[in-house]
Amino acid sequence: MEERIISSVQNARIKHVVALQQKSALRREEGLFVVEGRREIAHCIACGYEIEELYVLDGVAVEREHYTVSPPVYEKMAYREGTEGIIAVVKTKAHHLNGLTLREHPLIVVLERVEKPGNLGAILRTAEAAGVDAVIMCDPLTDLYNPNLIRASIGGVFSVPVAVCTSQECIQFLKERKVCILTAQLQDSYAYYDYDMRGATALVMGTESTGLTQQWRDAADAHIRIPMLGRLDSLNVSVSAAILIYEAVRQRNS
Repeated sequence: MEERIISSVQNARIKHVVALQQKSALRREEGLFVVEGRREIAHCIACGYEIEELYVLDGVAVEREHYTVSPPVYEKMAYREGTEGIIAVVKTKAHHLNGLTLREHPLIVVLERVEKPGNLGAILRTAEAAGVDAVIMCDPLTDLYNPNLIRASIGGVFSVPVAVCTSQECIQFLKERKVCILTAQLQDSYAYYDYDMRGATALVMGTESTGLTQQWRDAADAHIRIPMLGRLDSLNVSVSAAILIYEAVRQRNS
């Protein structure tokens, strides 16, 4: 096994990894992203992703071919702490709607213009835990391989089927497959637990600040809401998603 040692933070490869961590445009252009941590990388590989390069802190044992880096270099590369001295550059996958394979009565989560990577990652983590069939990101304001999203998803971004598209493309996709569209909104809505989610269902959520756009409100088969009993009129979108997802799970398992 070839082993190569990098001890300078000015090394071109190291600068490239740092740039991939920081720049979504570069990730899209090159079709590459960065994963940190032994568990996350193992999950990434198990889900069919291809490792392009592996960087390992000097003294950490790894069986795959890799670059060995000094502590200052690793510190320069690492986006977060506690990543066990291992960082991988990984090839992205395509995330098209036509790549989704759905069962007879799928449960789908649709997110319109959600911009905070941590929220998206938390939703993917919940979707993984609940066995959601797909998460569809419509008109996203952050990319799927943002390091904060990967971290928050705890690897869910790799194993949950994800598609990225426009809202109009998603609406057409759902209508063609006769998936019931339930939009989460406060206006003109039913309490979420009063609606049947046992059939093919898409739970659609927007941003906390502006909610869903009119095209989704018009496309909906029903509007649902989570009752707000305090003074505030909204929940974090990842919390809302978890409540609605597990109501669907409860109904389907009861």
